[in-house]
Amino acid sequence: MAGKKIYFASDFHLGVPTQELSLAREKMVCRWLDTIKGDAEEIYLVGDLFDFWYEYTHTIPKGFTRLLGKIAELTDSGIKVHFFTGNHDLWMKDYFVTELNVSVFHEPVIREFNGKKFYIGHGDGLGPGDPGYKLLKKVFTSKLCQWLFTRLHPNLAFAIARKSSKRSRIITADSDERFLGKENEWLYLYSKEYVQSKPMDYFIFGHRHLPLDMDIEGRARYINLGEWINYRTYAVFDGTTLKLEKFIPDAAPEPYNSIH
Repeated sequence: MAGKKIYFASDFHLGVPTQELSLAREKMVCRWLDTIKGDAEEIYLVGDLFDFWYEYTHTIPKGFTRLLGKIAELTDSGIKVHFFTGNHDLWMKDYFVTELNVSVFHEPVIREFNGKKFYIGHGDGLGPGDPGYKLLKKVFTSKLCQWLFTRLHPNLAFAIARKSSKRSRIITADSDERFLGKENEWLYLYSKEYVQSKPMDYFIFGHRHLPLDMDIEGRARYINLGEWINYRTYAVFDGTTLKLEKFIPDAAPEPYNSIH
């Protein structure tokens, strides 16, 4: 990967809070993708690109044309793009694969770049705590639940899902903005336990929304990518160093200092 870089971003949450603000954020994401396409070897989009996504056999949610077109442009040019389903877009099926030539993952994966091991996933349902969501995820990912949801007309189904998504954000908004301490950061605890038995250099997650860069007892680093409603943060690996950065239009990337 001489001269090339690996990029990681997550939690664009396109579709909220309004169509106008979502469109402005979508254009911002596309501008970021334009700035990195010259040196990107691979791009990992680590979940919750959309605040809601569901694929019927012949129907997908309306909108997001600019982002979908930009991703197609990137893959057509030879850049590998990978997508991880998050808790807001876990019902992704084969649209990204067949139309955009994107690899889609429903579970975390381990990748090695230039001798460094990366554990990559959205992060929802991992670690201790949050038993309610873990049960809910099992329900949502069941074939029966998906079959029943598909029986609804898309207009009704999408309206129900978007209302539920908005309610979820209202409930979690305050905790998303605060660092809870290492003993309460579930993904950090998951990474800490994992690395005790399986060596890893980096854990890359989304979901948490707060940008975080935390040392795991000198054994590894836990990186949470943050979100794009408030932070516009992402991670980049240049073959030697992994950095958490903030996208600023028409300016050089700004290092994001979030080490705890």
